[in-house]
Amino acid sequence: MEKAMNRQKVLLHHLNPSSSSLYVNESSSSLSASACLAGDSAAYHRTSAFGDDVVIVAAYRTALCKAKRGGFKDTHADDLLAPVLKAVIEKTNLNPSEIGDIIVGTVLAPGSQRATECRMAAFYAGIPETVPIRTVNRQCSSGLQAVADVAAAIKAGFYDIGIGAGLESMTANPMAWEGSVNPKVELFEQAQNCLLPMGITSENVAQRFGVSRKEQDQAAVESHRRAAAATAAGRFKDEIVPVSTKIVDPKTGEEKSVTISVDDGIRPNASLADLGKLKTVFKRDGTTTAGNSSQVTDGAGAVLLMKRSVAVQKGLPILGVFRTFAAVGVDPAIMGVGPAAAIPAAVKAAGLELDDIDLFEINEAFASQFVYCRNKLGLDPEKINVNGGAMAIGHPLGATGARCVATLLHEMKRRGKDSRFGVISMCIGSGMGAAAVFERGDSVDELRNARKAEANRFLSKDAK
Repeated sequence: MEKAMNRQKVLLHHLNPSSSSLYVNESSSSLSASACLAGDSAAYHRTSAFGDDVVIVAAYRTALCKAKRGGFKDTHADDLLAPVLKAVIEKTNLNPSEIGDIIVGTVLAPGSQRATECRMAAFYAGIPETVPIRTVNRQCSSGLQAVADVAAAIKAGFYDIGIGAGLESMTANPMAWEGSVNPKVELFEQAQNCLLPMGITSENVAQRFGVSRKEQDQAAVESHRRAAAATAAGRFKDEIVPVSTKIVDPKTGEEKSVTISVDDGIRPNASLADLGKLKTVFKRDGTTTAGNSSQVTDGAGAVLLMKRSVAVQKGLPILGVFRTFAAVGVDPAIMGVGPAAAIPAAVKAAGLELDDIDLFEINEAFASQFVYCRNKLGLDPEKINVNGGAMAIGHPLGATGARCVATLLHEMKRRGKDSRFGVISMCIGSGMGAAAVFERGDSVDELRNARKAEANRFLSKDAK
């Protein structure tokens, strides 16, 4: 193998006559030697210089708590964001003045107010005034969009270090439409469907694609079971940052200081029998209930990204590698099918196939759409939401994407060599889907391919 590698390097040297060294200069060419197995040379093609990979060195979240009733019901939104921003800096010993930008995904709060709250949170976290911050809103994928935007900016050379975060206080900012609706909407059916309650879109998915009430309730029970098991085993401890805050007694007004470090919406004893007793919420003869829908939640998360060469220079362990991101549009009336369209697009862009993905974090906005997407893509249930999903943990709209990054990458780290590629995906209100592909941080080096050689020994998958 060593001789073959040397031959490749010599050949590449001839293909790059301007290079003064036997080793190809990364800045002058994207060509590089590759130790490949027969049959696998096309299985995973790195299109960028190795040192320019965008990597994640830290990903943390708050606990997720029930809106209006949970541990964060009396916590200001900026006090949710500040602890996770502070954590990604302190746990990596990063000089915060080196951060090029902070992007926060957030959905429900008025735009300018939330942007100001995020700026305030940055100051609480010890970030200097020289570091800018902005918000982004792609509804339920906002946290993932923030991470993708930072990755894209690093890739474009705008800066080398950035934070993608997510924040939502559904206690402070409930879902509601403000102002009047343009009467023009009546002329466009798809525009009308953008205004459908999310629960009605869930009912549409269940009815159109035949997802039964039992299937939905089973998915919900399994989500709670897995989340409860993960909590009991301490699997969330590496990703959750404890938040010191207060809880106010609604009857007496008495304030109590507390530290929140555990998701409070998980029901370990959830059962099919109990869920079966719940009435449907959005449609009298429907199948969507409070028990098989995501919880209304408060929470925040933050992800620290940087160029690989910078991470190596700083001696920081690499938690994951950001590979690809895709956002797609779907019929607003069945917006929940978004992941079924977005996941294949993101996986294909990474040069992979669905079978290459070891773990999936698919947001459980509703059991109907979660079950549909799982079945449509033919995914192994044992690979999806292995530590539970939004029906148990909660869905703080703008923060969910960042939460999923933390959950996915820490789980991939725990599994080691058994988990190389992971996908995060969610549906998006008004009819979209988003997905991103990540690679476990310690699973790659400059000279490697994605899969073992196939028995047919083709030199390229294209030869088939």
